[in-house]
Amino acid sequence: MALRIIFMGTPEFSVATLKALAEAGHEIVVVYTQPPRPGGRRGLDVQKSPVHQAAEGLGIKVLTPLNFKEQDERDRFAAFGADVAVVVAYGLLLPVAVLEGARLGCYNGHASLLPRWRGAAPIQRAIMAGDQKSGMMVMQMEKGLDTGPVALTREVEIGENITAGELHDQLMQVGAEAMVEAMARLEAGNLPLVPQADEGVLYAAKIDKGETRIDFSRSAREVHDHIRGLSPFPGAWFEVEIHGRTERVKVLSSERADGQGEPGVLLDDALTVACGEGAVRLTRLQKAGGKPLASVDFLRGTPLPAGSRIA
Repeated sequence: MALRIIFMGTPEFSVATLKALAEAGHEIVVVYTQPPRPGGRRGLDVQKSPVHQAAEGLGIKVLTPLNFKEQDERDRFAAFGADVAVVVAYGLLLPVAVLEGARLGCYNGHASLLPRWRGAAPIQRAIMAGDQKSGMMVMQMEKGLDTGPVALTREVEIGENITAGELHDQLMQVGAEAMVEAMARLEAGNLPLVPQADEGVLYAAKIDKGETRIDFSRSAREVHDHIRGLSPFPGAWFEVEIHGRTERVKVLSSERADGQGEPGVLLDDALTVACGEGAVRLTRLQKAGGKPLASVDFLRGTPLPAGSRIA
C-alpha cells in the first residue's frame, strides 16, 4: 500500500524528493510551500516557489500559509488524515501540533551528517569548514532544531575543489533516493530510529553578507574553502581597481597553487594570488552585472598583471 503523504518544501533542492515520492507510487495529498514572493531581475514579478510549480505540474493541491499560529491552519493540516509528513527545506519552524498532525509523524531530509551542521546552511558551512564528507540524513522531527532521531544516513565525499552548488545538486539526488527508501521502510514497519549523539553539535547559521568578502590574509586552504563554499550564491568577492575605478568581482571557483608573497598580491599573470600562507589561483570570476567567465576570458577584458593588489 502507498502512504498518504503531506509534502512540505520550497526551493529547487526539495523538488527531486517530491517527484521521487510521487514516482514511487505514494499519494501526495497536499503540498505546503512558501507563498509566492517578488522575484525576477528587478524584483517586480511575483514568483511561485520551485516546489509550488512542480506540484502544480503534478496536479497536486498546494497551500501557502504564512505560518501555523492559527488553530484553523493546524486543524486543516490534521484534517488531511495523512500517514506521514515529509519536510525538505520548507523554511518554517513547525509547531508540535503539526509535527504530531500525521499518523506516523514528520520526517525531514537534512543535508548534513547530524549532529554536525544543524540549521539553515549546512552545505555551505561544511565546505567553508573544510569538511571532507557530508551527506543526507532522514530524521524524525521533534520540537528542537534538527535534533530528532535519525532513521537513515547517506554519506557523500566532498572533493578538493567541489563548490556548494555542485554538492547541493549531488545531495539533492541522494536525498530523494534516501527519502524514498525511508518511506518504504516506514510503510513496512521497519524504520529504526537512532538518537543523535550529544557530542559534535555544530550550527550552520544562515550566510551573512558581511562574511562574503575574501580575506587573503588567511591561509590558502581557508581562502579556497571560503570561495567554493559560497559558490555560486551569494558568492565570495574582492575589490580591485580597474581602469581607475574600484570594482567588485565575485570568485566562483579557485584552486590551491604554489607560491608565497604579500597577501592579496598577484604572483603571476594568471590570477595566482598570495595568501597568508600559500596561494590560490582564481579560475572563474564574475564582475558586477557581467557573466561568469573562466579566468583566461576574464583577463582578456580585465588585465591584472603580476604585482596587482586585490582585497
